[in-house]
Amino acid sequence: MRTLADPPAAARELPFLPLTRPTIDEETIAGVCDVLRSGWITSGPRVKEFEQSLSQLFGGRPVRVFNSGTASLEIALRIAGTGPGDEVITTPLSWVATSNVILTVGARPVFVDIDPATRNIDLEQIEAAITPATRAIMPVDLAGLPVDRDRLYEIATRRGLRVIEDAAQSLGSSWNGKLIGSTGDLVSFSFHPNKNLTSIEGGCLVLPNEASASIAEQYRLQGVVRSGTDGMEVERLGGKFNLTDVAARVGIGQLRHLDEFTGRRRELARAYFEALADPALRSTGLQLPPADCGQSNWHMFQIVLPLDRLTTDRAGVMEALKERGIGSGVHYPAIHLFKLYRGLGWKEGDFPRAESTCRGILTLPLFPAMTGDDVQRVAAALRDVLQSFLRK
Repeated sequence: MRTLADPPAAARELPFLPLTRPTIDEETIAGVCDVLRSGWITSGPRVKEFEQSLSQLFGGRPVRVFNSGTASLEIALRIAGTGPGDEVITTPLSWVATSNVILTVGARPVFVDIDPATRNIDLEQIEAAITPATRAIMPVDLAGLPVDRDRLYEIATRRGLRVIEDAAQSLGSSWNGKLIGSTGDLVSFSFHPNKNLTSIEGGCLVLPNEASASIAEQYRLQGVVRSGTDGMEVERLGGKFNLTDVAARVGIGQLRHLDEFTGRRRELARAYFEALADPALRSTGLQLPPADCGQSNWHMFQIVLPLDRLTTDRAGVMEALKERGIGSGVHYPAIHLFKLYRGLGWKEGDFPRAESTCRGILTLPLFPAMTGDDVQRVAAALRDVLQSFLRK
């Protein structure tokens, strides 16, 4: 593998630009201190306030919060009645939690290759994957770009399937002018620190009705149903998935800035498109993310490297960027090629579009505190690195 010369001195003098960094204001930090001083730090009044604020955001739909987006996906599957013998259609290009939760409830993930333009699940291939065992479809809004909700729900309604939207990355995105989460069946969001809104760790589930919300509460905390002063019953097997008031208070503070964060991310994405239009970059064969028509929240800005034209692999590009003070990330390896999933029968070549994209996909820094100069710096470093590795 070819190695690079030392990066320019100017690059060494600049502070390291991370892949992402949350923006948490002083009012939120002070609010967390108030919660800590209150003596009530687990699930309590701040959790209820957070749920009410989220419900208002989603047009009054019931919302329940959890200690992770993974938990909210698992509970959505359970509410949908998914279990052993069932199949759930999903994408191989996502964080592995998307399919892990399907295995957790005893069902089997059925992967469908991606649309090369959007990098989301190819909706035109879904019907061929439906069998009598299919219980639900679980699409993923990769990088915040929404899956076509009209086509998705047309298929699900016609075939009698539940939809569990893995919207972990798309809080603040919209489809045809409607906020993701304000419509649909079961919609799961993540509040992990790298997301557009964080509660440190956490997630939420937007539910179709109050009956489903009641079931979600039971699954959230050991299946317990309380009544009267001292009444307690357990009707179903639940877990320990509740969010703390400390985390909820962070989420409350973040939610007040959601529109601001989304707007800033969109500005930075536009700056990236302009900076990466450099002919010296485009001539390398670099693939930019798809245009979003203003519907994405730009959770991530992902390029696909022209590995067939480079003398190095993705890791070499990432190391070279790091030497220039630029962070980067991989989102994500193809799920079906992990050892766990190979052991369940999947193999290389099953989903060629996803595999090709996953080999070269690279996430560039994007977070609200970045400046236009930061974007230019990333673009310049990427140009220099790719040019240095191009095959002669």
